[in-house]
Amino acid sequence: MRKLDIKDVEDIALGAALLGAGGGGDPYIGKLVAMGAIKEKGPVTMLDPEEVADDAVIVAIAMMGAPTVLAEKAVGKSEYDTLNQTMTQYLGEKISAIIPIEAGGVNSMLPIAASAKLGIPLVDADGMGRAFPELQMVTFTIGGIDACPMALTDEKGNNVVFNAIDNKWTEELARAVTMSCGGAVSVALYPMTGAQLKKYGVKNIITRSQMLGKAIRTVKECGEDKTPEEHFLEFTQGYKLFKGKIKDVLRETRGAFNFGKVMLEGIGEYKGQEAFVEFQNENLLANVNGEILATVPDLICLVDAETFSPVTTDALKYGKRVYVVGLQCFEMWRTEKGIELTGPRYFGCDTDYIPVEERCKGGAANV
Repeated sequence: MRKLDIKDVEDIALGAALLGAGGGGDPYIGKLVAMGAIKEKGPVTMLDPEEVADDAVIVAIAMMGAPTVLAEKAVGKSEYDTLNQTMTQYLGEKISAIIPIEAGGVNSMLPIAASAKLGIPLVDADGMGRAFPELQMVTFTIGGIDACPMALTDEKGNNVVFNAIDNKWTEELARAVTMSCGGAVSVALYPMTGAQLKKYGVKNIITRSQMLGKAIRTVKECGEDKTPEEHFLEFTQGYKLFKGKIKDVLRETRGAFNFGKVMLEGIGEYKGQEAFVEFQNENLLANVNGEILATVPDLICLVDAETFSPVTTDALKYGKRVYVVGLQCFEMWRTEKGIELTGPRYFGCDTDYIPVEERCKGGAANV
């Protein structure tokens, strides 16, 4: 058990943006909400997963919809109270603790705000270890845990409880209501026991986000024995796939998701080479000189070539210089069920999943 204060939130937001793999939205708005809640209510109590009782009632808190809409609508004063009251009434039990549903952008921050406002502890675990675009894409689905009952509320006070036949249908129905509510809502879902969380959750993800954030913030303080690039790849355990300048960004919105491709021309040791990264909210596939070097569910991250700060798909701009880095995903995503849920073919990519470390054998990338 430890306390999270405003200083901790800064590093968690930065590290979670990296684990967002290009998606999850800019954590800035969520960071402001979390900091405001801590300033008002005091530091958040964060529990290690092993400190949670097996029969404890755990619920994930998140926003659903477009983070860009959230930036305009913000989070009102009563959403988290509404979610807590609705879930408590529906379950017939008080919520013991809260978890984030994913690591990345906005949804790494809002559960911290909810924990502060409600006075309910936060658990150092989530259901992805990264960010994915659909709510059934969690390790809890692999474990057979139902997303429902799921509570949804908006800033106007509309409140809905879903009891869908499976987690994919929960995604479909909740997405439709989200669009009717203006494109961004707050949700509570995946009620589970402490025992289920320990078995299927991605443990210590908030701590990992904080450590990554601190390392990125201090990346140029690595000393004379390593370059910032070497230091970054070492502490992220990442594979360098490419270094280049953005020469074009193609974007379109289909079905409430942002689809696109960023085209890169090589710089430095990659001069004369080309690469592209495809995305659906999050980065899906990295292709260098006609060869696929990484796909989902592994993480494909673009970071600023000078600061190593993560660059989300929303922030891709012509002329920006970036590294393309591959990170290994949580081991559960590499199971048959995990690949079925989040592998490249689910997203329409015409390739089988091959782990990034295997695709990068032979010197195509550095670790």
